[in-house]
Formats: sequence, C-alpha cells, structure tokens
Amino acid sequence: MSPTKSNQISLQCAFCKTRENSHFSDLPQDDLEVLSSHKSCITYKKGQNLFYEGTRPMGVFCINYGKVKVYKMGSNGKEQILFIAKPGDFLGYRSLLSEEFYGASATVLEQAAICFVPKSDFLKILNSNPSFFQKLMKAVCHELGVMEEKLAQLAQKSVRERLAATIIMLKETYGMEGDGSELIDIALSREDLANIVGTATETVIRLLSEFKSDGLIALEGKKIKVIDSQRLVHEADFYG
Repeated sequence: MSPTKSNQISLQCAFCKTRENSHFSDLPQDDLEVLSSHKSCITYKKGQNLFYEGTRPMGVFCINYGKVKVYKMGSNGKEQILFIAKPGDFLGYRSLLSEEFYGASATVLEQAAICFVPKSDFLKILNSNPSFFQKLMKAVCHELGVMEEKLAQLAQKSVRERLAATIIMLKETYGMEGDGSELIDIALSREDLANIVGTATETVIRLLSEFKSDGLIALEGKKIKVIDSQRLVHEADFYG
C-alpha cells in the first residue's frame, strides 16, 4: 500500500501510549528521537496488506491500534494463521535481523494505525543499546517457543481440543470488550478461526454450534462470548 496524505497520521514515539506495551517501552529519549525521525504512521483498512511472504523486509512495523493476522499460505492455497498481532506488537523484525525474506504475510483484520520504522534507524538503536538488543533476543526466543507449542498442539490435539484452546487463547490475549462483558474483543470470520485452528471452515462452524449447545459459549456475529471458561479449559485438555 502506498502512503497518501489521507491515511498518514502524526504520532511521536515519545507520546505514544501504546509504546508502554511494546519492546520500545524502556528506550531513552535519544533513541525515541531516532525512531521518530524517519518513521511513518499510516492508517489501514480491514483487508489491506502490510507485507507478503517471500519479500525483503525494509524495516519493522509497530501496531498503534488494530489487529493484524500473520499467516503462511499452504500449497493447497489455504491460509495457516500463525498468530494475530495486537497493539504494541512488532512485525517483521525477525526476518530483518536474520537478513532473510519474510517467512509469512501480514493482513490487517480491523482498522488499524501502524508505524513503520526504517531498517537503518532500527539497527542503529539495536547496535547502540545492549539492553534493547537483549530484550529483543528474549522476545525472539519466546516467539519460537510459542510456535513450537502450537506445532505440538496441531500434532497431538483433536480439532475440538484445538478450537477450545484457541478460544481460551483469544480471551487471554485480547481480553473482554468493555467492563463486565464476556465478549472476546476480536471479531474473526469463521474462515480465519479455522485457519488458526488448522481445519476446514465447515468443521469450525459445526464445533462452535456444539460448544454453544453445550453452554460453553454464545455467538454474537463474528464475536464469541465465553460462558464457561473452566469447561473450555477441560475441553482443550490442557491438563491431560
């Protein structure tokens, strides 16, 4: 997507509230000024792409608000969603650090504002700030561990267990929509949900209906309301 005057916004890193939840949270003022000097912040609509698998990273993306799905495309043309990025998350830095092409694609799930920091500025901060470098390496290791756990789940758990685990993950990661609400604060199409679980859309629709009949969840459009968290945990076989 090419930036235009209509979708560029002014957002200084030093005054960004989302920064508190990002890897940039502890950066000193000098580094924040480097970040802000050449970065762009753009608003995106649902369905717009940030980057494509197999292309070369030119910098890193930091989500100010909104959500982004990161996915790989299978040989059968079906998406496998690796994770859903939320405000404060970085995208693209692992490929940039390893000097490899993007290993996945990223598409905006809901209206978002996303900052792009050029490679040169990002590496300048990384090379001059040892604590930031260490923080980023820990994040890389954590993400690899999460991916390994997901692969194990795909291999060992049934589709029903994986769907229950995914609903719990969405609840814990994205929280509830407002105080006192049980609605998970993310709207996913049934196809996207199936692409996270790793199954057919029809199977997810059937299992959601079963979960609803069993009193585990309720459905409000594309959003899921958690009714019985303990039974969902049991369905996910977390303790099996």
